[in-house]
Amino acid sequence: MQTIDSKANFQQAMSLFAAGVTVITAMHDAKPVGLIATSVCSLSDDPPSVIVCVNKCASSHDAILGAGSFAVNLLSTAHCGLVDTFRKFKGKDRFAGNKWSSLATGAPILPDATVALDCEISDRHDGFTHSIIVGVIREIAFNETVDAGCLLWHERGFARSAPLSI
Repeated sequence: MQTIDSKANFQQAMSLFAAGVTVITAMHDAKPVGLIATSVCSLSDDPPSVIVCVNKCASSHDAILGAGSFAVNLLSTAHCGLVDTFRKFKGKDRFAGNKWSSLATGAPILPDATVALDCEISDRHDGFTHSIIVGVIREIAFNETVDAGCLLWHERGFARSAPLSI
């Protein structure tokens, strides 16, 4: 066993946790904003809610908080190009070339996302370099036609989920 003696050891350990790749989106000042995130998890089913952790240095951080709502778009393996677009561009340019729609809060959702969660921000907590944002889910959009599998981030690269029979 190794102790946590460096940031690199911590990052290596966290890379072993597989996580779904999402696009967190919001509308702020009538403009779409968003970022790629893997730090998303369920919080409660009463009320239905999630936690999203967003780096305070991210270009969309303040805009997402200022919007008061956000959407979590779970990506499939068909969305690798979208991830690349979000890496290369900032602001509204991240949204070019894709069809976006919205649900109750107006946050942008991808109609072809595996699932989209439309959330209102109910709380925010300090998480050192990140803000821990609690979102109460107002609407859910499922995509029954997606068969490409959930896009995962694992060991610093993309992976695909595969069902197992146990």
